[in-house]
Amino acid sequence: MLLAIDVGNTDTVFALCDHKPEHVWRLSTDHKRTADEYAAALLFLMEHSGISPRVVKASIIASVVPDTVFALRRFCQNYLACTPLVLGRDIKPTAMPIDIDKPDELGADRLVNALTAWETHKQALIVVDFGTATTFDVVDARGHYIGGAIAPGVNLSLDALAAAAAKLHGVSITKPKDGVIGKHTTGAMQSGIYYGYIGLIDGIVGRIKQELGGPVKVIATGGLASLYAQDNPTIDVLDTDLTVRGLQLIYQQHLQA
Repeated sequence: MLLAIDVGNTDTVFALCDHKPEHVWRLSTDHKRTADEYAAALLFLMEHSGISPRVVKASIIASVVPDTVFALRRFCQNYLACTPLVLGRDIKPTAMPIDIDKPDELGADRLVNALTAWETHKQALIVVDFGTATTFDVVDARGHYIGGAIAPGVNLSLDALAAAAAKLHGVSITKPKDGVIGKHTTGAMQSGIYYGYIGLIDGIVGRIKQELGGPVKVIATGGLASLYAQDNPTIDVLDTDLTVRGLQLIYQQHLQA
């Protein structure tokens, strides 16, 4: 099996993939975490699921936090007996033309998402990824990556609001029970963060569609995608495994090259 590792600024996702992602685990991203600490966490999770480390025959890493790569490589080498391919260094997705001014600035996770969404849907599309940042990645009808938009992530905005306002506090991110008009501070904050981001998504996606013209499919992925997709007709497809499926696809393309 392939171990796909997606390192984001907030979370690191580990997925064991056969024909598709079979087991997915999520750890908080910590650039100080050692190879042994990765082993202590992940091997425990594998054992709890009844999986032997010996089933892992290969691994691939995409990371937007460069300081994590060394320890992850050591973890794979020392505990799984395989040397991972690192996206952007050992392996590069070549199946998608990138039509932006500075291609080197494009995050590995964003390119993986765009490539996988295109291979799945084969039409113009927007990938909305709910991570540390809320990103909008655009692929045109030719299958070219043409750019996107980046907004502060939901958790980041909520943390900033609570930190900057003395009388406001941290709240859980959920759909408010009372509707848009909050009846107390917690409800008002939940309304703002929930419906505010629905408005942000609708607004940015609508403007991108105007610029693209023609039919456009909108795919949502990332940790909070399922929450924001439930009441948002702007989102056509919920695909929470998009990035790890993309890493699996890139690894398979590498083997066939």
